[in-house]
Amino acid sequence: MKGKTAMSKAALRLHLFCLFLALGSFVWGYNVGVLASVLVHPGFKKALHNPDAGQTGLITAIYYLGTWLSYIFLAHPAADRWGRRYAALSGMFVTCIGEALQTGATGSGAYAMVIAGRIIAGVGIAVVSTSVPLYQSEIAPAKQRGRFVVMNHIGFVAGLAVGFWVGYAVTFWDSPHGEYVGWRFSLAISFVPAFIFMVGLPFMPETPRWLVEHGRNAEALKTLHYYREGSFTQEQVEAELAEIERSVAAFRASGLTWISLFTDPSLFARMWRSALLQFMAQMCGATAMKYYLPILFKALGLGTRLSLLAGGIESTLKIGCTVLEMLIIDKAGRRLTLAVGAAVMAFAMLINGALPLAYPHNVNRAADYTCIVFIFIYSLGYSMGFGPASWVYGTEIFPTAVRARGLSFAASGGAIGSIVVAQVWPVGVANLGSKIYFFFMAINLVCVPIIFLLYPETKGRPLEDMEVLFGGRVGVSQSSLVQDNSDELDGVLPCKGTASARHEADLREG
Repeated sequence: MKGKTAMSKAALRLHLFCLFLALGSFVWGYNVGVLASVLVHPGFKKALHNPDAGQTGLITAIYYLGTWLSYIFLAHPAADRWGRRYAALSGMFVTCIGEALQTGATGSGAYAMVIAGRIIAGVGIAVVSTSVPLYQSEIAPAKQRGRFVVMNHIGFVAGLAVGFWVGYAVTFWDSPHGEYVGWRFSLAISFVPAFIFMVGLPFMPETPRWLVEHGRNAEALKTLHYYREGSFTQEQVEAELAEIERSVAAFRASGLTWISLFTDPSLFARMWRSALLQFMAQMCGATAMKYYLPILFKALGLGTRLSLLAGGIESTLKIGCTVLEMLIIDKAGRRLTLAVGAAVMAFAMLINGALPLAYPHNVNRAADYTCIVFIFIYSLGYSMGFGPASWVYGTEIFPTAVRARGLSFAASGGAIGSIVVAQVWPVGVANLGSKIYFFFMAINLVCVPIIFLLYPETKGRPLEDMEVLFGGRVGVSQSSLVQDNSDELDGVLPCKGTASARHEADLREG
């Protein structure tokens, strides 16, 4: 084996392109984060004629109706027919239309415009949120796949943080003009990264797996070489392409279709696991923490401006937590990070539910500050668990021909969870107070054994080898050449060896 050198061309390209793709998730996260401040902005309340808790919950939840419809009917056809890049581009364009409607909401129809804009933005974001991690997953080497897909969530939490900071900054624009324009300006900022994202996408190559699926094998080899140059030998690149071609051909020969996601035992085993994981990722309380964070902080005695400041700090810390997850997910594995994250969130929910009951009406400032700290700890658990890992798992377990459909259908489970939480949380807080935390604590506790008992570990396994874990008619890969290159992203050229020996070692490790 050669000694370590500078980062290879492939490693540099993978990091830069996956970070660029994270701009799509940045827009998604920004629109989530900034809405939390918009919902408490006096100008927004005035424009929408002071919506009550139910109407506020609808503004939040209706977005996920749009994502659910898109996941079921639009996201996978777009990704399969147009490719991962152009699907993401079209999704971002639709998102901008929805954001424009919200930004321009005024007059007696302002509430209706916001609702319509939220639905349309949800439709677009669903396409972006599946196409981006699909691209990242399909270009990444097996042992670094978790790292690159987690970059998608880094973009999301970075957008979340910027959204909170913009919302905080707008609170200082408290003139009559600022009251009218401030929240609109907050929403409109998302057009800048959205434009950069849409302009840059056509200059990226399509994923080699999508190209093989559409019979463009020569382009697939060229793209695969582009993403492996300097990290893998030409023989290894050709062997990886051969495995992709074998997997695609075997799936076609099997007679399976996307309907088989619900009828074939192997595919359905992946389908329900991925959908349940996305559902749990939202039912853990994450949607409420993202949208209603300033309201939660205000309930703990902080003013509006200070609540937004705390939300900005909390979201900024999520970036560091997610970067840490990026570094460990391919070593610790998916199951461990998911289970530990759920346990941490359950404990944080316990504290936030119990202390306000023990010290009601903010009579004990130490108890309130402790709750604030544990909201931060909750974010740590989510950012190192469900947040990124549920998307990593969903992007890697399906065969290429149905990967977009499988991920989209699975993500619809997350949309359903988000709708439930977005509606339940404000009404639950209004009627139950801090007791609502115990409901979500119980969900997180139940998630821990479910993860360990029902979810096989997928770390380090090539996308074409998932039949080893779930079974199926397609068959198991006979060559896992790329799997053993644990150091290639640091510029280390891999040792040569027989494919069968490497594959046997992979099976033992898996």
